[in-house]
Amino acid sequence: MDTEKAPTVDVEVTGESKDGAEAFTKVKSKKKNQKRKREQDGVDMDTEESVAIKRPQFPPISGDKLRGPDEMRKIPVPPHRYTPLKENWLKIFTPIVENLQLQVRFNLKTRNVEIKTCKETQEISALTKAADFVKAFILGFQVEDAMALIRLDELFLESFDVTDVKPLKGDHLSRAIGRIAGKGGKTKFTIENVTKTRIVLAETYNIKMARTAICNLILGKQPII
Repeated sequence: MDTEKAPTVDVEVTGESKDGAEAFTKVKSKKKNQKRKREQDGVDMDTEESVAIKRPQFPPISGDKLRGPDEMRKIPVPPHRYTPLKENWLKIFTPIVENLQLQVRFNLKTRNVEIKTCKETQEISALTKAADFVKAFILGFQVEDAMALIRLDELFLESFDVTDVKPLKGDHLSRAIGRIAGKGGKTKFTIENVTKTRIVLAETYNIKMARTAICNLILGKQPII
């Protein structure tokens, strides 16, 4: 049967000296010696851990290794934006090629604006900026307003359908768009000024054309569409 090992303790042993007097000898405890040794080791370990760790030094990565293979973005163009795109093509082409160092073209077969990176492209986010810039123009923004997407990094583009908020059709949809625009665009301008944004109601253009054509028919004039 195993017996438990008793811990060592300090013991005082008496003995007789040469003079006949009792002498006392103190035996050092092994347990205390081991405890002091552990404490000393702990101090040494803390000292080593407290030394500041130096950051590893890596050589800078060249632009060729940082940039992956050439990428392309395609932005579809609806039929009613063909003419505005053709009229403003030079204003759209110039900042994309000269400022962002990208390649751009309008594919006549697929009716898409195609933007592609090349060897001269330096900025990683250039392709995204160019795609947002073209998409903003396609949605109806002026070129000058859309140009801010290239110059600034804090701007973002978002679009949604009115019917995503509430399913509306016919006159109900027209009235909802009219409420957003307000009389003379007053409501839209107020929202833009307060929120520091630019808002485009894409369908107002088609509604205005339809209304003008109907009015011309009522007045006996030739509708111009």
